[in-house]
Order: sequence, then C-alpha cells, then structure tokens
Amino acid sequence: MLDSKLDRMGAARQAIAQTWGQHLGPWMTAFALTNLRAMVWWGQLWDGLFFPRLKTQQVVRPVILVGNPRTGTTFLQRFLDQHGVGAGQQLWRMLYPSLTLQLFLKPLLPLLEKISPARHHATAAHQTSLAGVETDDVSVFFRYFDGFFLWGFLLAWHDQDWLDQFDPTVRDTNQRDFDYLEDLWRRNLVATGRDRVVAKLFSLGPRTPAFLARFPDARILYMARDPLSVIPSGMSLITGVLDKKFGFWSLPEPVRARYLERLYGGFVMLLRRFHEDWTSGAIPRESVKIVRFDRLMGDFDTLMAEILDFVGHEPDEALKQAIAAKAMAQRSYSSGHGYDLERFGLTEEKIRQDCGFFYEAFLSD
Repeated sequence: MLDSKLDRMGAARQAIAQTWGQHLGPWMTAFALTNLRAMVWWGQLWDGLFFPRLKTQQVVRPVILVGNPRTGTTFLQRFLDQHGVGAGQQLWRMLYPSLTLQLFLKPLLPLLEKISPARHHATAAHQTSLAGVETDDVSVFFRYFDGFFLWGFLLAWHDQDWLDQFDPTVRDTNQRDFDYLEDLWRRNLVATGRDRVVAKLFSLGPRTPAFLARFPDARILYMARDPLSVIPSGMSLITGVLDKKFGFWSLPEPVRARYLERLYGGFVMLLRRFHEDWTSGAIPRESVKIVRFDRLMGDFDTLMAEILDFVGHEPDEALKQAIAAKAMAQRSYSSGHGYDLERFGLTEEKIRQDCGFFYEAFLSD
C-alpha cells in the first residue's frame, strides 16, 4: 500500500532510479517539496489575520469540469474563468496557497517561471505557465505527493504496477482531497474577489458520486470526446513532458512499451469508472451535464447557452458577444495535431473495443 507520503516518495525514488539511473534528483525534489510545505504552513498562519474574509468565505454552487486530458476541459475552464462565470486556480496559487505568501511572490512570477515545473511542459498542444489557470489535480500532487499526476508521471514506471492504489474503490482519499480542495477554493475566491469556483479535475471521473455527496449543490460538466482522439493525444501530452525532461523516446523499447501500456490502462480506467457510476444510477443526473467535444467545436454558441442555463449563470452582453465570436472561431478551427497510434502500441480496433462502453453511452448519436 502507498498510504503514507514516505511510502509514495520511496516508490517514486525507486521508479526514477530504475528507469533513468538518477539517484540524487529524487532526494533534491523531496527536499524542495518539504521546504515548500514549510513555507506555505508559515504563510497560512498569518492568512487569518491579514484576510479575515477567510473565516466566512464559503464554496457555493461550484462548477467542476471533469474528463480525461485532451477533452476540452482546459479550453472551457479558461473561457468560463476569463468571462466571469467563476474563478479557476492559477498554477502559482496552487503551489503557494498561502494568501500572505502570494502578496510577496506575485511580483516575482517572471523569475519563478524560470524554475517552474511548467517549463518541462510541451507547449504545442497545451500552453502552461505559473499564471495560467490549470487543473486542480496539481494541488493534490504538490500537497500530498499523491494522485493521478504522481502515478502517470512517476509510479507507472515502477517495476510494480501501482494503478490500483489510485483507484478510489481500493484506496479512498476522498475526504482528505475534498477537504483540501475546499480550503484552496475558499482561498482562491478571497484572492480573486469572485463568488464562485470553476475547477477542473480529471481525477473526479472515478469518484463523482462521493464528490456530489460532499458538494450537493455542485454542477459538473463531464467532457466526452472520441477516445480515438483523446487517448493518443493525452499520451502524447504526457510523453512530451517526459521526453523534454528525461528523454522518453531514447529509453529501451521494452521499458517504454510497459509504461505506455499502463498509461493506456489508466486512461481507460478513468472512462470506465465514470461510466459505471453513470449507468448504475450512482450519479444524480440533475447534477451532471454531458458536454460533447464535437459540439464544443461546431455548436459552441448553442452549447454555451445550455451550459450557462445548467449552472445558473445569467450572461451579460459582453459574455454573449464573446460566445458569438468564439463560436465563429471554433467552426473554422482545424487542429494541426496528428498522432501515430502504432507509436503508442495501439490500434484503432483496440481502442474501439476497449472503449466500446463509452461510445455506446456517450457518443452513440
């Protein structure tokens, strides 16, 4: 089991040493994360004094975007954040969640960008920076050294297959994670002056019923896109980061193949767990709207009217104009990205067969 942070750090150290032969780097990373937590802890001691609104700030009617990477979650979250529907979290606020620290660090953001983990991110498909609104899963990774980020980038390389430790039906971290996310969302609302959260959590797919039990007034937008596009695109995104940092494609083929097989299995598991809860009735349908990627691209204005009605947000004239402009741009957009399935050890037949349940439930018409 990987119940303690020390257990997870030890497993990650082993994975890095086994795969890349690096022994010093993991210790330096552990030291940096420990110091980061100490800095944040001291800063948060002062937050209640300097930010009295924290005592009364509540998280009400949060809007949560859920879906595998590369389903349009980033695009839609940033649009909703930019146009005042709610507040997303910028990466640097998740790294340094103390509001007191943020006062001192904000002027230093250009310098911090040079040492940010975001610098390892391949930018062709997804622009990332400390000031960018990003997935809230990052916050759980940096606070607890846990979650799908840890598994996908590090532990999937381990000799032992640890995927089940990140399946909530095996190891349940819901209360811990939801408590922490609620605290971060409260702080972000105070920092931004907004009154509503717009978050993105791809890890919520397998634990949507538990989340809605904790936040019954939440509105979830579940993003559905053809797995033939989503899975190779997501694998390209992650391997791009790993290649930039470690030289992924220079590793021995058997090592790469094992990792890619595990990564593929993780992506399918995320789809399957949500599907099981959706079809079993464990997810209250009135709290979730299925958002199809093809409509996001080709019917944006009509879809946005439905989304705003679903989340209970009355658009002003500026938002209506922004939607109309974006709808026109979306219809003429053509992605320049293409992915070689064979490079990831996949075939169209395999994806269609393994994800047949998803096609039937969400993409059948």
